[in-house]
Amino acid sequence: MSVEMKQQLTFTDLILSIRDIDSELAVRAGRAVNYSLTLRNWFIGYHITEYEQYGEDRATYGEKLLQRLSIHLTKQGVSRTEERELRRYRRFYQVYPQIRDSLTPELSEKLLSQSSHEDTVERDFALSVLIVPGQELLARLSFTHFVELLKCDNPAQRSFYEIECMRGNWSVRELRRQIGSLYYERSELSINKKKLAELTQCDAEKANPKLAIKDPYVFEFLGLKPVEVMSESHLEDQLLDKLQDFLLELGHGFCFEARQKRILIGDTHNFVDLVFYHRILKCHILLELKLEKFGHENIGQLNTYVSWYRRNMMTEGDNPPVGLLLCTEKDHALVQYALAGMDNELFVSKYQLELPDKEEIQQFVEKQIRER
Repeated sequence: MSVEMKQQLTFTDLILSIRDIDSELAVRAGRAVNYSLTLRNWFIGYHITEYEQYGEDRATYGEKLLQRLSIHLTKQGVSRTEERELRRYRRFYQVYPQIRDSLTPELSEKLLSQSSHEDTVERDFALSVLIVPGQELLARLSFTHFVELLKCDNPAQRSFYEIECMRGNWSVRELRRQIGSLYYERSELSINKKKLAELTQCDAEKANPKLAIKDPYVFEFLGLKPVEVMSESHLEDQLLDKLQDFLLELGHGFCFEARQKRILIGDTHNFVDLVFYHRILKCHILLELKLEKFGHENIGQLNTYVSWYRRNMMTEGDNPPVGLLLCTEKDHALVQYALAGMDNELFVSKYQLELPDKEEIQQFVEKQIRER
């Protein structure tokens, strides 16, 4: 092509071209990772089902199969293979047999047999249920979407949410919200189903493929640590680094334990910014940093974490955990202690004596924000 025929790019065109290719390939990368992760989990479910039906020594393990398998896979370094996850993968395979048809020839060779086991799957193949092709499901939905869909026992209901989710490009949170709002049931009862669908899709939260890496399944599949992907901003990451050092240097007995500690509450993954163990108070200290004005939802979230720690992490001799909430808004910081379930005033007084002074932490946070 001659020089005269080439498009004359301006500096603005250069910026837009680089931005567009960066965005497009980032989206492709996210989809590729999700695609591989979903297939990986489907294959795990497939192999478990095959073994349960045809394994030579399957009777040896019986009902303890998934428990024993989880122990061995964890030792082998295979991520997300807790017993409940293995059970989920098995159900995923059984509910979505059509994914088999989307496998490449290379992946098809990894199947132990070419039988489809359609007699064992849970999906109802009645004509009233639209079966979405496996290739389309893999291309449009993340595994975390499937986790939510698997909670729908009714095949027609599940198919409805699959289609609506793909049509509206819903985020996982939006899919969860719509299932919780009984959208399927409301649609069944609605006289004007089209109008209801339009209103629902109009207000729906869209999925952001570039944020898919923050999915707990994805980052563990890639071998990443929560701290590497969960920080909401560069400022938050910097503040957490300095807060961690600051609290350890105070000499109040803080022992660092975890950063972006993942805890599973029900079926929801949560992340505590910083976790310490206090050797004097003999309790866990949970710190949450919010780059926003204080709100009741912040203290509610932290209290949930404190309650979870009290129920699941306290051992004999431990005192109840304490939550430390820092909310920032430019040059103002609010420090809030969450003393969940602590009715004993003596304990409260002791905690307040041993923990860092609120004003001291506030001044530190404000100084860090001013200096950034």
